[in-house]
Amino acid sequence: MTGDSLNPANPAYRDLDRPPLRADALRRALVRPGEVWTGVEVVPELGSTNTELAARARDGAPAGSVLVTEHQTAGRGRRGRTFTVPPRAALTFSVLLRPESPASRFGWLPLMMGVAAVRAASSVAQVEPALKWPNDVLAPEEDRDAPPRKLAGILSEAAFSEAGPGVVIGMGLNVSQRREELPVESATSLVLEGDPHGDRDPLLRAVLRAFAGLYRAWEEAGGDAEASGLAEEYRRHCDTIGRRVRVNLPGDRLLEGEAVGVDAEGRLQVAGPRGTESLSAGDVVHVRRS
Repeated sequence: MTGDSLNPANPAYRDLDRPPLRADALRRALVRPGEVWTGVEVVPELGSTNTELAARARDGAPAGSVLVTEHQTAGRGRRGRTFTVPPRAALTFSVLLRPESPASRFGWLPLMMGVAAVRAASSVAQVEPALKWPNDVLAPEEDRDAPPRKLAGILSEAAFSEAGPGVVIGMGLNVSQRREELPVESATSLVLEGDPHGDRDPLLRAVLRAFAGLYRAWEEAGGDAEASGLAEEYRRHCDTIGRRVRVNLPGDRLLEGEAVGVDAEGRLQVAGPRGTESLSAGDVVHVRRS
């Protein structure tokens, strides 16, 4: 963004409840020598931050790049789902990482983003979400049999280049959407869940700072989520554990059983008809008791 974006005459300020993000201020707060984040770019509109940053990663973009858009017009979710949100109503961003830890442990990275979202929402928005394995952030729910309300989705993908292996992790976190602006009944926003401010700027800073702290500890432990404390924190917030689940697996296989844990590699452990299976991928449905 340019300095013109700070001018109240700018169209971005027509909805004062949804002010634009200030890229310069975000860079000053987050980009420092020796830190995880090496650059923060905010663009007015983009089809998908993951698609764009993955393409840049394949062209050699540096680790620690953060790409944010004020309006994502063709966001991508798991299993090819697409979605859109009103301008400046959500945090839609992607980050590029080039871990030194073994690739076999990269599965923890999207789970790490979920933990960072819980930390940030709890401290900034006064809403403490729960996590659904592997990629959803849910609103807090006292009744476990009530339909889940989704606050955010997380998507990760590999991006290889001459600079080495890379991982792009994107998140779309609903912040200020009103009920009529949400695409489905099962979606919600932080404001609808009690966030008194709906301010994306401190929320983005909090998410990225929380992720950076988790990532540094994970890298220092060689990608060992148990040793870094990540696994314990993730399990504490994971609402999937202990539930009856239905999992759509690759190859059109369906598994039903009880989610009994998340193992050291970040895989969901499901006790089913053939014993306990450890799943590295799958679309999970929390089965409500009848």
